[in-house]
Parts: sequence; structure tokens; C-alpha cells
Amino acid sequence: MNRLPPGYSLESMKMDDVPRLARFVNAYARRWSGRDAISDEQLHVMLSSPGVDLATSARLILDSAGDPAAAGAVFHREPHVTVHGWGFVGEAHQGLGIGRSLHDWILERAQRAIELAPAGARVVIHQNTFAGDAAAEAFLRDSGYARTRHYWRMLIELDAPPPTPAWPEGIVLDTFDPTRDLEASVRASWDAFQDHYGFVAGSIEEELERTRYRIEADPDFDPSLRFLAVDGDEIAGLCFCSPKEAGDDTTSYVQALGVRPAWRRRGLGRALLLHAFGEFRRRGAKRVALHVDAQSLTGATRLYESAGMHVDELSHEHELELRPGIDLTAKAPPDAVADG
Repeated sequence: MNRLPPGYSLESMKMDDVPRLARFVNAYARRWSGRDAISDEQLHVMLSSPGVDLATSARLILDSAGDPAAAGAVFHREPHVTVHGWGFVGEAHQGLGIGRSLHDWILERAQRAIELAPAGARVVIHQNTFAGDAAAEAFLRDSGYARTRHYWRMLIELDAPPPTPAWPEGIVLDTFDPTRDLEASVRASWDAFQDHYGFVAGSIEEELERTRYRIEADPDFDPSLRFLAVDGDEIAGLCFCSPKEAGDDTTSYVQALGVRPAWRRRGLGRALLLHAFGEFRRRGAKRVALHVDAQSLTGATRLYESAGMHVDELSHEHELELRPGIDLTAKAPPDAVADG
């Protein structure tokens, strides 16, 4: 790892660091998006989730006054073929080599995924940048990353009531019951997202553990905003939502919207989305946001646009290959269509 400039120090992250880390990350995010990226509560849940070892997965670089100058983290889970990394350097601390030191640590930590991944599988690390952050883009490019994907934040203002949802025949709307629907909803979600870019199935047991933890730890978790479209005794589609985005009480958020392959092309995704819009408006939300792969393999962007959403923000994914091999992630489905 490159040496830090005099007066700077690299430290393991602790849960006590969450409030100042959130302020630091949000100050960075506001430079490029004009809004906060994460709330204290969301960051706390993320960093304390099962499988996250904070002592080894996250680092702070402090200046001589003990304030955050940079921060980074590395996360991966079974089957460990995709490593998610992020690193931020404060504006006042750029150009000093701090980003290079932090990235050296990120890569060293990411390399540990290789020994956990299946033999012969390709292993990569992803990092994202805000559109317009030319310095971050250049840094990753010079570090060997290739820009591989684009993501949109999409938005709709709830100035008027949305159209009434048209439910496909046989579909009954229900809301999530943690004691009844936990495993069925996780399996339905995996089925719905199996043909989305980058998806790779991991351990169902680990996913159930993480979901249980989020239900218990997230103060914004609201089962009445987790909608299930049920056909007989099967979940055909789901729309999981949060009452606010990054702590913003005026903006509600769609965390996941998916329709299982056997129920696509019947308008179910659109019906779920419009139902969510209507419920958010009834509760007083001013707008609804979500994030989506701009090159969605299942045509999700066309669905959102047809429902009145527009692109509000762009970000980019960058990928660095850590080990060549067989790619286990989804790239292109045989039958990619918008649900409509």
C-alpha cells in the first residue's frame, strides 16, 4: 500500500463512526447529485448486516484533526464472484495520493474473494461513480477498470392520482407477512431477478438471515409497503418499497419490483407499480424514486417510462477483473421483454 501523506492515518471503521461517515458520504454525494445518498439508519443497517465484518471490510482515512478525509469499503458474499467496492476522497484532500492508498487497500481486501469463489469462476470488482465526476472516472480508468454499465435514478412527481391498476385475471394483491412470506418472497425475488444483469444466486440461508436482520433492524421497514401479487398459492410478482429515500420524508422509494417469468407480458409489473404510486400518494409522499439498470435486460426502463417516470440522475459502473474464468453472472436472458 502506498504511504499516506504526513498527518493522515488509516483506521478500521467502527459502528461509532456511522454518523460522521454518513455526513462525509452525503457531502460527497451532494456535490454530484444535490441530495443525500444514505441515512444514518441505512448505513448502520448496511454495516452491521450478517456477513459484514466491519473490522476487515471498511476503512477510514483521517486527517490531522481526526476528521474523515476518505473512506472505503469492500463487500462480497456467496458465491464471491462479484466484489462490491466503494471509495470516497473528500474534495479538500484530493491530489495528495490518498485515493491511491485507499484503492491499494480496497484491492488487497478484494483479492480475498478469489479463494472463496468456485474454482474456475471469473471474479471481478465493481465500483460506481456519479455522472460528471471526471476525476473519479479517470482514476478508475487509469487503475485498469472498464466502464461496463449505466444506472438511472428515475422519479415521478405525485401531482395527480395515478391510473387505476389493471390486475391480470386470477391475481390477488396481498401485503408481506414476515412470519408467513419470508422464504417464499426471497425465492420469488430470485426467480424474478434471475435474468437481470449481474445476478448470481448465492446461499438461500444467508439471504434469509440478511432479510430477517433488515426486517428487525431497519426503522423504516414497513410490511404494509411490501406488496405481493399472488396467483393461487404462488407469488407471481412483488413490489417492495420504503416510505422514504435516504431519510427524505417527501420522497418514497421502490426498492425492488419484479415479476416471475411465468407471469410476464400480462401487465403485472405495471399494476404493482401503479398501486405503489397510489399508496404513496395516499400517505402524503410528494414523489417516488427508484434505481434501475439503464440497459435493463428485461425492459424495466420502458415500463417505468410508460408509467410516467423520468430519468433524474445517471451513474456508472466500472469493473476490474481480479481473476479470469467462467462468468457465473447473468448477462442476457433468452427472452428479455418489458412486462408492460
